[in-house]
Amino acid sequence: MYIYKKNYKYFYIKVMWLPINYDEPLFRPPAEANSLIIQITKGCSHNKCSFCEMYTSKRFEIKSFEEIISQIDIAYSYLSEEVRKIFLADANALVGGFELIKNTILYLREKFPKIRRISAYALPSDILRLGEKNLLILKSLGLDLLYIGIESGSDSVLQLINKSESKESTIAGINMAHSLGIKTSVMILNGIGGKQYSEEHALESADIINQVQPYYLSTLVLSFPFGIDHFKSRINDDFDMLNQIELFKELHTFLYNLNLDSTIFRSDHVSNSLILKGVLKKDKESLLNQIKTALLYLSR
Repeated sequence: MYIYKKNYKYFYIKVMWLPINYDEPLFRPPAEANSLIIQITKGCSHNKCSFCEMYTSKRFEIKSFEEIISQIDIAYSYLSEEVRKIFLADANALVGGFELIKNTILYLREKFPKIRRISAYALPSDILRLGEKNLLILKSLGLDLLYIGIESGSDSVLQLINKSESKESTIAGINMAHSLGIKTSVMILNGIGGKQYSEEHALESADIINQVQPYYLSTLVLSFPFGIDHFKSRINDDFDMLNQIELFKELHTFLYNLNLDSTIFRSDHVSNSLILKGVLKKDKESLLNQIKTALLYLSR
């Protein structure tokens, strides 16, 4: 449902009514629930991460500008100019390249001049590939927020889960975006290193977050939609999953070692057993105490 505000009243428009021919399944961050989604790519250009099942049913492709224009025209015919937020899908829309993203944003702004924010999922390598000059142009056109699944700051864990990035490339990509005024919302996966890498995962993840200082930070918990055996079959290593107490301890170690200035933190995804919200560093002690309380409860 797309929501916008006008004359101090809320109007609701059901995006589900739009006859846009999306290639499903279609995913977006929780914060983009009220955004118009325009699909730039189908699936994920990497699509080999052992923990991720989001795009395994899709074969990756970049949509043509004509296909993208068709989506925008359909949306305009139903929503007129009252669109405020745009989310560019799928997994890493920036891999579509500078010209495609630029022309898409220009057409979106022509149709929806009241746009306040344009966002997308991104891989750090896609950011680096675009380069500062092109990114600065996209920023000037309204690309304001990039969602980046870091998963872990440990190179050992990143190799374990077959992630396409390294700690070094992640830091370089995110800091390039920040240097140009583009905000990032980054995500760490609690439990992704299993028992073998739990402490390393927590400490290295805290270190990478300290080095990039994201605007938003969230933690999710590793889940197994097709079961633990299926997950193990996708990694080339032994994996012992953490129990709930171990997950909380890992999360506590991660938060304890963060040294952030003003990052907005959320741990409120459906996968999280403990809902945490605050601003780091201001609310750090309160968040740590909430985890300690949960650990005491589970240890009784």
